[in-house]
Amino acid sequence: MNLSRFLTLPPRAARGRPLLPLVAACALALAGCGRQSQRADLVFINAAEPETLDPALMTFQLDQRLAYALFEGLATYDAAGNPQPGVAENWDISADGLSYTFHLRHNAVWSDGRPVTAQDFVASWRRTLLPETAAEYAYPLYYLKNGKAFNEGTLTDFAQVGVRAPDDWTLAVTLENPTPFFLGLTCQSMFLPVPVAVIDQWGDAWTKPEHIVTNGAFLLTTWRLNDKIRLTKNPRYWNAAAVRLSTIDVLPISRPNTALNFFASDLADLMMDKSLTPPDLVPTLRREPYFHAAPYLGTYFLRFNCQRPPFNDPRVRQAFALVVDKAAIVQKITQAGELPADAFVPPGVAGYESPPGGLKHDPERARALLAAAGFPGGRGFPDIAFLYNEFRLNEVIGVELQSMFQRELGIHLGLRRQENKVYNRTLSATDYDLACSNWIGDYNDPNTFLDMWVAGGGNNRTGWTNATYDGWIEAAAREPDNARRMELFRQAERMLVTDAAPICPVYFYVGIQIYDAHKLGGIEANLLDEHPLRVMYRKE
Repeated sequence: MNLSRFLTLPPRAARGRPLLPLVAACALALAGCGRQSQRADLVFINAAEPETLDPALMTFQLDQRLAYALFEGLATYDAAGNPQPGVAENWDISADGLSYTFHLRHNAVWSDGRPVTAQDFVASWRRTLLPETAAEYAYPLYYLKNGKAFNEGTLTDFAQVGVRAPDDWTLAVTLENPTPFFLGLTCQSMFLPVPVAVIDQWGDAWTKPEHIVTNGAFLLTTWRLNDKIRLTKNPRYWNAAAVRLSTIDVLPISRPNTALNFFASDLADLMMDKSLTPPDLVPTLRREPYFHAAPYLGTYFLRFNCQRPPFNDPRVRQAFALVVDKAAIVQKITQAGELPADAFVPPGVAGYESPPGGLKHDPERARALLAAAGFPGGRGFPDIAFLYNEFRLNEVIGVELQSMFQRELGIHLGLRRQENKVYNRTLSATDYDLACSNWIGDYNDPNTFLDMWVAGGGNNRTGWTNATYDGWIEAAAREPDNARRMELFRQAERMLVTDAAPICPVYFYVGIQIYDAHKLGGIEANLLDEHPLRVMYRKE
């Protein structure tokens, strides 16, 4: 369907026109086949159905956006992506950077009226670290003294982990090493408090609207699968007076043209995912006033399954990485100003510069490596497939990779598309050959991009391990001299991207938000691509 007649008009004029048949059909489907409800103050398209609303089990930004609306940590993000006081109204940091004392607000309460106490944080962090919770994203809590040992089961006494509650309103934290980005970590989903007693009562069903208890700016009032999630303002939130949206509807729409039709027809107010921008329409959309783009700390990359032949051979991984024409992908497909990536850590990370080189486009060298690995001209190479989720952009990139690998290496690449939740499970099970992936920095430090690749890391998902790499990351965590610390990270990144190559960086993200700035406020471009729903407001 040609959307250009809508997309080239001014935003309000475009959305005031009669609905397209596709829009009307999708609207009916998302309204539950005829169920009517009042339009929310903000209708936000979140690209996919949440995999979970349990903060301890989240690994993806789509889920975390909802977590930050429903729950609040010691600190919380502002519109610029900076940590600011949340449940903790202030804190003290020791001179050696090892001890943090958080002073909690007396007026922070759960949605059932119970005070949010320091013991809630202790119990929540313990739950995330418990081995039986199986939290893939537990490793940021390894910065707590003995956090890693407890999560790995070599220490069973949680009293020895570096978090305790001297009283209801004081949380004392002891770190393994000075961690300059620790305050930013306390904003993250794995550090959020959860109602452990409610979880004990309801088990996996605790996140259902009828059971869930939260402490953030919004309440979960409706969750209809593949339809919508409705959030309503939490009147018990300690800063409720500053929250200007009463209702938010979150729509799980993964098809870019459908999402854009919803926006163009005033059925939605906000889109924040690059995956929802139709690749062929990006050049047109970039000229529109409702298109907002800015760099942020995110990398699109390919994962290799290093446990499964032929990608258990680093020469094969290097050959594939050398064939990927990254400049062609950003020029022909993404087209929003992305930069080709010869490193994994994006530019802009404070105080860090990636090592030069990387595996730049070099098909001739790739063919030589493939031949040395036993596959001259691609002969004898087994059948392989590219795993990707339901977003159209990944499919388009997959088709381009097919062409590159066939043309330069004589290898056919199959395409394996899966619904987002299934794709996430497949990736976690390392049941793939080659897969699309992305990573968005949790804080402004190279560690957030490099510590995920250590052995046993929940977000590694490649099967690759290297003791030398792990040693560099551990040494960087202990290193007080920042220049030396950054050099350790450079050594690690060189191994990750060039020498061992369990991944292939493709491009650095440009954050895209589609909204009418005359109607919606509280959204600021920032390096972490964090846009809290609680600070947004309507200007109408």
